[in-house]
Amino acid sequence: MYNVLVTHDLPGNYIDSINGINIIRRPEGEDANAWLLKNIENADGILITLNEKIDKNLIDLGKKLKVISTYSVGYDHIDVDYALKKGIKIGYTPEVLTETTADLIFGIMLAAARRIVEGDKIVREDKWKSGWNPEFMLGAEVHGATAGILGMGRIGNAILRRARGFNMDVIYYSRHKHDVDAKFMPLDDVLRNSDFLFVCLDYNKDTYHFMDMPKFKKMKKTAFIINGTRGKVINEKDLISALNSGIIAGAALDVFETEPIDNNNPLLKMNNVVLTPHIGSATDNTRKKMAEVAVSNLINGLSGKPLIYEIKK
Repeated sequence: MYNVLVTHDLPGNYIDSINGINIIRRPEGEDANAWLLKNIENADGILITLNEKIDKNLIDLGKKLKVISTYSVGYDHIDVDYALKKGIKIGYTPEVLTETTADLIFGIMLAAARRIVEGDKIVREDKWKSGWNPEFMLGAEVHGATAGILGMGRIGNAILRRARGFNMDVIYYSRHKHDVDAKFMPLDDVLRNSDFLFVCLDYNKDTYHFMDMPKFKKMKKTAFIINGTRGKVINEKDLISALNSGIIAGAALDVFETEPIDNNNPLLKMNNVVLTPHIGSATDNTRKKMAEVAVSNLINGLSGKPLIYEIKK
């Protein structure tokens, strides 16, 4: 019988429905990474989330390890090259969360542009004293504005379709041109022309701190940057400086360099920034679909069948 380590309970009953496999769950309150290190030696498979670090040391300890199934679309928390070199299969959960994540990203863009969170706070704190006023709470126009998309993968394509619904002029930059209803431009042109810049880049060594001060300085002073994919593609220190100095107008962020965000992070005090706690895929249906895929990847990997979504390089 195969032994499988499970670091977190997942939505739905997919884990409970697994037959013929010894499921070993992490005790509540125990650190997931420390628990994996203690128990990986006899594990044939692991079902993890993006919070767990699967590095060379842990992989070496997992001498029986056959499959790593991560409940996420991102996999930068796994030493993929080393795991594949060891013959370990790696499953992940793309596609099923694309539309849900794009909904959230477009939503926080609207919230930042139209100052929705700021307005909600004014009403709740009884600070709305003037009634309707022609110059009160003026925001940025979204309909007909220029949307710039960095990275035209699944999420970028989903953002494009939503932007078209708002009659936005869509431009994009990507490593390769795509057959999409948007205009490909060099990076600098996308930065200079975008009213709303959507960061939809995969995270890797080439995209770490991709958005930094030199790039912010090429953007419009009225522009907003939106990130709901990978926190570390933005140099957060430079972003804070750009927002404080008026180099750009605002930001909408669902992901951050460090999560959870530190209580002393200056972003928390900025009215021109909308912040959400990494909830891009957080709907009941999507999280259940992710669990179904993650469990199927695990079972298939142990039984020698093709994974539904497998990372290969």
